[in-house]
Amino acid sequence: MAKVIAVFNQAGGVMKTTLTQNLGYHLHLLHHKTLLIDMDPQGSLTTFMGLEPYELDKVIGLSILDDDIALPIHTDLHGMDLAPANITLSAVELQLQSVMARETRLKLAMSHILSNYDYILIDCPPSLGVLSILSLTAANYVLIPIQTHFKAFKGTELLLDTIKQIRKHVNPQLAIAGFVPTLFSNANQDKIILEALEQQLAPLAKLYPVIPRATAFADAAMNRQPLAVYSPKHPSLTVLNVIALGMDKLT
Repeated sequence: MAKVIAVFNQAGGVMKTTLTQNLGYHLHLLHHKTLLIDMDPQGSLTTFMGLEPYELDKVIGLSILDDDIALPIHTDLHGMDLAPANITLSAVELQLQSVMARETRLKLAMSHILSNYDYILIDCPPSLGVLSILSLTAANYVLIPIQTHFKAFKGTELLLDTIKQIRKHVNPQLAIAGFVPTLFSNANQDKIILEALEQQLAPLAKLYPVIPRATAFADAAMNRQPLAVYSPKHPSLTVLNVIALGMDKLT
């Protein structure tokens, strides 16, 4: 059965989608069958993977609303599979307000394909809304990217409380797979925040090496490629491989 990992942070701009795509690719390089699920109505992951969200008729929202509709899966995109999303997912979020047991709808939609994959990575939206709750309810693990910036650091308490509430009410088995400091630079503030993150988060789960701020990530996304395809010798690939190996050790 697949290990299901939600990549989650309620803040935007912390490299969540970038991490999802690139971690998926590095798991593929480790010979794991990997599915990416886009749960963000912005459809950024769908775009990064080479699809045009607004052109898609079949997206994940349909399967969430109707469990008789199979997940729409696009295969072999840089060696990975993708269940795409577009802006219609925002309407789905509203429709879910009146659906029975709505927290489990993504988990139910995924139940038929769990045995087809080694890993399923869910790109959560940057919010604490229904779509994030669905994602965290469906996951075995949550991987948390956190920007080494004061505002992002201040949000960690709310983030951890959200995970606590998910465990308490809908998914007691949810485990933290680790924290990934992102967009790190050598500025003094980044170093101070990184030290604070180490003190606060290391007792809770593994704190991975930092992913530095690098324009190559944006350039790779613009070219709709993982970084390892776009720039095979980029130094950040070492960190991404360490994270993939860490996911490989999850039990």
